[in-house]
Amino acid sequence: MAADLSQIVKAYDVRGVVPDQWDEGLAELFGAAFVQVTDADAIVVGHDMRPSSPGLSSAFARGAAARGADVTLIGLCSTDQLYFASGRLGLPGAMFTASHNPAQYNGIKMCRAGAAPVGQDSGLADIRDLVAAWSADGCPEPAARPGTVTERDTLTDYAAHLLSLVDLSAMRPLKVVVDAGNGMGGHTVPTVFGALPVTLVPMYFELDGTFPNHEANPLDPANIVDLQARVLAEGADLGLAFDGDADRCFVVDERGEGVSPSAITALVASRELAKHPGGTVIHNLITSWSVPEVVREQGGTPVRTRVGHSFIKEEMARHGAVFGGEHSAHYYFRDFWNADTGMLAALHVLAALGSQDRPLSRLVARYDRYAASGEINSQVEDQAGRAAAVRDAFAAREGVTTDDLDGLTVAAGDWWFNLRASNTEPLLRLNVEACDEALMTKIRDEVLALVRA
Repeated sequence: MAADLSQIVKAYDVRGVVPDQWDEGLAELFGAAFVQVTDADAIVVGHDMRPSSPGLSSAFARGAAARGADVTLIGLCSTDQLYFASGRLGLPGAMFTASHNPAQYNGIKMCRAGAAPVGQDSGLADIRDLVAAWSADGCPEPAARPGTVTERDTLTDYAAHLLSLVDLSAMRPLKVVVDAGNGMGGHTVPTVFGALPVTLVPMYFELDGTFPNHEANPLDPANIVDLQARVLAEGADLGLAFDGDADRCFVVDERGEGVSPSAITALVASRELAKHPGGTVIHNLITSWSVPEVVREQGGTPVRTRVGHSFIKEEMARHGAVFGGEHSAHYYFRDFWNADTGMLAALHVLAALGSQDRPLSRLVARYDRYAASGEINSQVEDQAGRAAAVRDAFAAREGVTTDDLDGLTVAAGDWWFNLRASNTEPLLRLNVEACDEALMTKIRDEVLALVRA
């Protein structure tokens, strides 16, 4: 098909509407281009539960095999299960998923051997250009010897690897509600949790890429309402919600209250630093101030970076970091090839909670120290102009600092905010944090008034 690749090749992945923006013919070209750019003689491919995923992933495999690469198909899997396969097998990988996007979308997350990310600056732009050339001028030349396509199940090995990374031996019995959102958590959770002292209450475990119950994006408060109610109804110790491809995990405490991903980042960081004293922890610049505070208190070194998984993974590798966390509930582990896995973060939460007697709300209270706004989006045509107006309003104030690592960050002694432009939409994204709710609200409202003027 003739496709506008600028619309579907994003900063970190391929994503678009099927078949309007891309189809199996284009997927086959992506497979061929992926093999050429990574210079791979073998790759691993997996897919989620979306109706279009089996056909797209098979087409990608055909394109890769035609260029001479042997393809291992691992079938239905979570994104972190694909990263596991890439790391364990030492192969470049491709995961067919559009994460939490609506059912008509699909995409490809690609990595090099060892789950190293493929983004715009690390091969994705080259793949895009090859696909564009081939779709205009005809298919690439097939290899003299086509590759083989074989199938392999990795779920049991994936679960065993995760369970080997967390000491769950002292864990007391827990009642856990899990909302899989009809996504891949319904595939992975039963195997990973099967041997644990957990009474599992499953919600929406049926694999259904049309998402009949709610969008599989737990960061939207509307999508965890069912989980919160079920935790209370069951008298459960906690609730877990996974997104569509189950690489992100959101946590709800025994009161049905959401636990901020920053608090989970701080909790897991403290546990990883106990195993690796003096280690480095990566956090993006819109996680809570509590994260670097806890890291320093535990004798570690915090490193602040831009938002986005490719930046986190680059910094993880550069610093040999033991762990990294983002406000979006992506959690990265050195012991997992620097890749993100919500499941491993969930196991850390279970281990921390199960090894003592306090409820989760009290356990995480020490990591939840500030009042935060959450991310607030404003539709703005002149993003640069509005951001400049905000800078002008705050920069001259006494005790205020600014930086431009990722958008505009403005900080004072007892508050900070970050204002970032969306890469894909006419939006400005605001995050505010302060020492108390009243101050946070004051700063939030002042910035929004300038943004939306």
